[in-house]
Amino acid sequence: MKRIVLGLLAATAMVLPAFAADVQPAILYDLGGKFDKSFNEAAFHGAEKFKTETGIAYVEFEVSNASQREQALRRFAEDGRNPIVMAGFAWEDALKAVAKEYPDLNFAIIDDAVDLPNVRSLVFKENEGSYLVGILAAMASKSKKVSFIGGMDIPLIRKFECGYVGGAKSAGATDVIQNMTGDTPAAWNDPAKGGEIAKTQIDQGSDVVYAAAGGTGVGVLQAAADAGKLGIGVDSNQNGLQPGKVLTSMMKRVDVAVYTAFMDGKNGTFKGGLQNLGLKEGGVDYAMDDNNKALVTDEMKAAVEKAKADIIAGKLEVHDYTADNACPY
Repeated sequence: MKRIVLGLLAATAMVLPAFAADVQPAILYDLGGKFDKSFNEAAFHGAEKFKTETGIAYVEFEVSNASQREQALRRFAEDGRNPIVMAGFAWEDALKAVAKEYPDLNFAIIDDAVDLPNVRSLVFKENEGSYLVGILAAMASKSKKVSFIGGMDIPLIRKFECGYVGGAKSAGATDVIQNMTGDTPAAWNDPAKGGEIAKTQIDQGSDVVYAAAGGTGVGVLQAAADAGKLGIGVDSNQNGLQPGKVLTSMMKRVDVAVYTAFMDGKNGTFKGGLQNLGLKEGGVDYAMDDNNKALVTDEMKAAVEKAKADIIAGKLEVHDYTADNACPY
């Protein structure tokens, strides 16, 4: 079945327009699928923007288990896909195995670093964006107790957690309740468990819940809304999932990373190396739109914009977890 699916994807090369002969982009999503309303979906939107603007088609693959990774990546490389973008740190081992064998192809990985000349490594300062939504959470909270729900318990998600704790405490939160969904990849796609954790945190006094948990976060936002509390989305703008009940979303511009990689491939300007994208680089931010504008007061917006400006100017340092897995806040 895996070979059949990959073969069908590869066959889409036949419909690529003639002028796209030198760029045949591909994207491989992580567990949870491209319509997870979060990380993968942001990557999908970046690819779609490229296709809309250029008329150049791309091929894609949604991994359903770890054993598919190297096979899928190798098949795209064998077919000459270029550039090939992987959404998620879990592609690291497959990328290391394949990219060396295809030095003339360009690869990009999101959320990890692979030191090869034909690989662009895109990582984000999630702690900076999370600091901002932490400020908003504390200022919106009536109980001054807020909470965080992570997906898989890994250093990447701890970056979200630590920044959020720092921002919330800087704005007057007295307690930041913290839980992870699990320690396996299944933690990214378990909305029912996310909802259960959110209910437990709300019972402990939290009235604003931030989820950095991929598809699991959909259940968190639902549970918060059902309880009459506020949720905070992540990666994509999730304000519209529960209009008027999502305080904001921590935007991680995975869409821009994918779009730029594809466009650089088209323009012949693709370069490997590490890119670390924070507020200054436009890699993270908080979301404002019609769905949440009534929830964010002028005072709240002024406070978060000041913090944002200070971080960009280097006047405010947002900490991450230390080597011994401790958050300084």
